[in-house]
Amino acid sequence: MNAPKTFAAGLVFPECPRWHDGRLWASDMWDHTVYRFGADGSREPVYELDDEPGGLGWLPDGRLLVVSMERRLVLRLDVDGPVIHADLRAFAPWSCNDMIVADDGTAYVSQFGFDLWGGTTPLAPSPVIRVTAHGEASVAADDLMCPNGMALTPGDAQLFVAEPAASRITRFAVDEAGGLSEREPFAQIEAKEGLPAGPPDGICVDRDGGVWMAEPIGKRVLRIDPAGAISVEIPFDFHPTAVVLGGEDRRTLFVCLAPHLDHNGPRSPGARIDAVRVEIPGAGKP
Repeated sequence: MNAPKTFAAGLVFPECPRWHDGRLWASDMWDHTVYRFGADGSREPVYELDDEPGGLGWLPDGRLLVVSMERRLVLRLDVDGPVIHADLRAFAPWSCNDMIVADDGTAYVSQFGFDLWGGTTPLAPSPVIRVTAHGEASVAADDLMCPNGMALTPGDAQLFVAEPAASRITRFAVDEAGGLSEREPFAQIEAKEGLPAGPPDGICVDRDGGVWMAEPIGKRVLRIDPAGAISVEIPFDFHPTAVVLGGEDRRTLFVCLAPHLDHNGPRSPGARIDAVRVEIPGAGKP
């Protein structure tokens, strides 16, 4: 494995990276912009919104879906401009977060479940929300501890959900209707060498059934093997927030990195996306 190299700099708070149509895409949450990147790390704005963009995904016809985090909406970019695809406020009392979209257009949206930034409410379990390709929302799975990053295995057979407030990753089976069942713990991230129990943030899966996870508190990225054990650990100087396996052979691990995690702190373009070559190619989504 090579050392990480800077792929794109000058971002504010990159999150939710996706490899789609041979390009890297990501939300710059604190810059309120969705970007598409060239092979040289150059970027072009795809969509600017008056909110923090979160998870990204695509419908079967190619239209982009974007989570509007504070407004608690899923937006759809139609030919004539953005429209509301789904209103999630009945299921999300606080900010929404990441999203993964299956081949049939079913979207799974995570949410904080409490006032993460303001601290006015206590930590509480919350559901992952399912949104059909037609924009109908319902609860897919309840009682998750601040569900965050998600990943689908090939064929959309299984859904992995990061639960940072519980320092674990949970796995579900996905049925033909997009329902979630057979809930089971996949990995518990324990405290290690002075580091607290690591909260998993953004995640992705590889061909061998491993899960890569960003661990922002310990400033590291981990690969969790199919048995739930840490097999690779990569340290960083910044806080990793999310990861995706991309490139032509899907062996390039793109890592979103932020200089700080303070929502009320400075919002300057000091964040970046790094790239590191890995042995096992990516699979599924993102």
